Amino acid sequence: MKAAVYYENGAPSVFRYEDVPDPTPGDDEILIRVEAVSVEGGDTLNRLRGDLRTTPHIVGYQAAGTVVEVGSRVADFEVGERVVTLHSDGSHAELRTAYPNFAWKIPEGLSSEVAAAVPTAFGTAHDSLFEFGRLARGETALIHAGASGVGIAAIQMAKRAGATVLATASSNERLERLVEFGLDTGINYVEEDFVVRVRELTEGRGADVIVDSVGGENLQKSLRALAYRGRCVSMGDAGRDSADVLNIAPMRQNNQSFTRYFLGAELFVGTRAYAQIASILDDVAAGELRVVIDRAFPLSEAEEAHAYIESRQVFGRVILIP
Repeated sequence: MKAAVYYENGAPSVFRYEDVPDPTPGDDEILIRVEAVSVEGGDTLNRLRGDLRTTPHIVGYQAAGTVVEVGSRVADFEVGERVVTLHSDGSHAELRTAYPNFAWKIPEGLSSEVAAAVPTAFGTAHDSLFEFGRLARGETALIHAGASGVGIAAIQMAKRAGATVLATASSNERLERLVEFGLDTGINYVEEDFVVRVRELTEGRGADVIVDSVGGENLQKSLRALAYRGRCVSMGDAGRDSADVLNIAPMRQNNQSFTRYFLGAELFVGTRAYAQIASILDDVAAGELRVVIDRAFPLSEAEEAHAYIESRQVFGRVILIP
């Protein structure tokens, strides 16, 4: 099969488009022919500094396609079914394996390109807002990186739940585009201090729930923007600026809470998150939630796709097509 591989960590230029051996599914795995790859933020970070489980290495969490083989102990999937899958790596290829508890059947009428962009972004957004953020109707949610896949998902979900939705982005143009997804007020973090602006917009209270996918100094500032009993949920370090020390001492006097979140852990320990993502896929198929695909690249142009993501121009998700 063809795959986008690399032999060492580094910039997008490390990618090579090569022939590699076809993967073989284990007894508890399925094999899919990939039709669309959603390039996740973690994919770019893994390419930059993640472990190389194999050499050459095929990066990538998430891909959708058609089942072409099932292991002897797999009961819930059949050859010919369309699925979207998650795995620690291997998405940037024509074929990939996955475990059944990390694979979802694609609802009728939903394209592989759209389905490929759902589990990580929408599962993370939902859990951050509701399972760990406990967002309630009438509260205020602040969504960082509003134009990202997680951001656009979270804005829609928070608005649907009856919250007031604030979001940050690096340009007024991006913020204007987010209004149709449910954004109430946008904050251009390049032009203004989001902590000050959040306090102004909430009459000094702060945000009840903050979803922070940026990390670093942005995360420290997020804690200063929380309301009394506010909840901040952090995942990843999209800003690539990890804070060495996070000062949580002031949170105690305001009875605030902080959670570091990882979707994979929720999928490993039970069925709740799996069922939630299946429900979200149904909502997307029904048009109740929208997936935004910014651009699609051929798999052979993985270098260009990763470079485009790192240019910080993306609105939504970038897709690779084998």
